[in-house]
Amino acid sequence: MNASRARAVLIAVGFALALALADQGTKHVIGSVLAPGEVRSVTGFFNLVLVFNRGAAFNFLSQASGWQREFFIGLALIATAVIIVLLWRNPQARLFSAGLSLIMGGAIGNLWDRIALGHVVDFLDFHAFGYHWPAFNLADSAITVGAALLLLDAFRERKPPAS
Repeated sequence: MNASRARAVLIAVGFALALALADQGTKHVIGSVLAPGEVRSVTGFFNLVLVFNRGAAFNFLSQASGWQREFFIGLALIATAVIIVLLWRNPQARLFSAGLSLIMGGAIGNLWDRIALGHVVDFLDFHAFGYHWPAFNLADSAITVGAALLLLDAFRERKPPAS
């Protein structure tokens, strides 16, 4: 059982790392074509914009005095360790593991930014009727989808084990 458990964890971690690399690739491309604060309209409801976020989702704590960088680095490292433990303990729970992998990949992508740059690079800007959703990135999207999968998994009907 340990070999199959280890294989399941390695697959999940590999997927998370691939996602983090894809996140970094998209940020690199955007950083090479846009200047900070520059906006490029793509559609009537979507722009590309290069912004830097020193806080968390929705710019939470972005105006803090600087302590938030280390706080969010520590939080991402703890979350990654907890996720690896949960993956090890639940190798058969595919939807749960997929959600955790997405969250871990997003956390690693944003962690990379915080360590290397001191902030997270955001560039996706959706808007309607004069209101803009806070800019975000691929890592944030992965975290959101991963959280949705965890909620879906939590509300699924469980079949009792066959005896």
